[in-house]
Amino acid sequence: MQKEVNQPSVKKQKKQGITHLLEDTVTSTYADITAIIEAKIELLKIELTEKIAQISVIVILGVILIIGLAYLITTFALLAGELLGHPFLGYLLVSLVFLACFTFFTKLKPFFLKNLIQNILLSVHDYKK
Repeated sequence: MQKEVNQPSVKKQKKQGITHLLEDTVTSTYADITAIIEAKIELLKIELTEKIAQISVIVILGVILIIGLAYLITTFALLAGELLGHPFLGYLLVSLVFLACFTFFTKLKPFFLKNLIQNILLSVHDYKK
């Protein structure tokens, strides 16, 4: 009679043990998944911050380059004006050079500049056609 009484309690303990084990497994799995998701979100934040910083550096360097080129072009215009005897002739000469470049890239070779930039960008990423 004691064996019959002990057996149901053992089954009940096993069920409680299995239930407790399943509950612990589900809880730890949920905690692991949330930790993985949080880690991926943090990694994404770090990657986005890096890309934004990279873009900011490119923009700032681009502005510095444009300002420097503007002063360089002005210097060439003044030098050419001094050599030709009139400052306006130097500016006219520099303007004609820029108009000639514009005409070359729009009328004579419209795809040359696009292909050149595309090849440079692809070579930066080590992609070969």
